Amino acid sequence: MTISAGDSVTIEYVGRLDDGTVFDTSRREVAEAEGLLDDQPGREYTPLTVDVGAGQVIDGLDEGLVGMDPGEEAVVTVPPEDGYGEYTDERVVEYDRDRLDEMLEGATLAEGMQLQTEEGLPGEVVDVGESVVRVDFNHELAGETLEFEVEVVEVE
Repeated sequence: MTISAGDSVTIEYVGRLDDGTVFDTSRREVAEAEGLLDDQPGREYTPLTVDVGAGQVIDGLDEGLVGMDPGEEAVVTVPPEDGYGEYTDERVVEYDRDRLDEMLEGATLAEGMQLQTEEGLPGEVVDVGESVVRVDFNHELAGETLEFEVEVVEVE
């Protein structure tokens, strides 16, 4: 059964950056070999099931699954515009430090600190000045071309 939009598909995958760095995988042995186990303690590495075309994964991977068959293996290359978008300076926002300190209720601001807006948008503090704090709301994979080694386990 060839995969088409609307199908429920279970896959094993390894996601890599252009330089070969593994950023995500469903395979525990790969996560262990690449040192990813400490990044997400308690995560279960199991095949991923998605409804093709439902927006449950990035567009490029979703589109790359269409036309594949059960048992098939392929490498799906996803350019930034079909992944997490291009990196843009407009997504780096400046906040008044005093106001941000007040909102954080005593947490110490530091570069690398992860924040979340009231709407749930994650950001990383990239600069802490005396009066201004800069927070980067670009996805950590923005601007990256991604490669997914995919194995189709099941199609329903």
